[in-house]
Amino acid sequence: MANPLIRKLEQFVRFSSAEKLRLEQLAAKRHKIYSAGEVILKEGEKPEPILLVVSGLAARCKVLSEGRRQIMAFLIPGDFCDVEVFVLDAMDHDIVAVTETICAHLAVPEIERLLTEMSSLTRALWWSTMTDTAVLRERIIDHGSRSARERICHLLYEMLVRYRVVGLASDHSFPFPVTQEQLADATGMTPVHVNRIVSELRAEELIRWKDKIVSILDVPRLKEVANFDGCYLHLERTFQGDAEVSERAGDLF
Repeated sequence: MANPLIRKLEQFVRFSSAEKLRLEQLAAKRHKIYSAGEVILKEGEKPEPILLVVSGLAARCKVLSEGRRQIMAFLIPGDFCDVEVFVLDAMDHDIVAVTETICAHLAVPEIERLLTEMSSLTRALWWSTMTDTAVLRERIIDHGSRSARERICHLLYEMLVRYRVVGLASDHSFPFPVTQEQLADATGMTPVHVNRIVSELRAEELIRWKDKIVSILDVPRLKEVANFDGCYLHLERTFQGDAEVSERAGDLF
């Protein structure tokens, strides 16, 4: 099975065997383990080298001066923490490990060399960056237009799709080891409100959340409750051109 980075990027392009090998070798270099709660990248720091999540779960966060925190996105294996290194002088938000998280440290010169030699990688990284931005737009819609129930359902459905695309979901179950406080920070709610809605979803047999694993028990109904439209993830090329992926993930759209 290809690693999550390759599986993610191949939602947009197809790599040759030689290109896949180069990406495998790149992602296998210089790993660092971050403990749960540790800041991987701090706001104001120069984002170098480029960090790739290899395992675990991290989050993009913004912490206000009085300590309030907003989680803007969760990062799963195959996601870059800071591909903006090419244009930014400093991070404008934190990247924090939600669980123990392993990141590959990718030297910028190596990435620049690959981008020069592999036009397919350049296109794939553009796609990845635009998709990451689209996910952030969905969080804006969450806070501006979706009800509290819709926010949680939409986030859970999105995570199911993303985990399945990189091959880390089993049927309709995926790892999501977040606390109620972290889920509250991601949805703009209080932990008490989050607890009430999650309890309702369990009682309605829409989800099962046990041992840090979320299982979607009624996928069509959860999608309807979330009012989910997956166009913002831009996965249409894969579904149209790859029978295996279409079978694996196409039923979610």
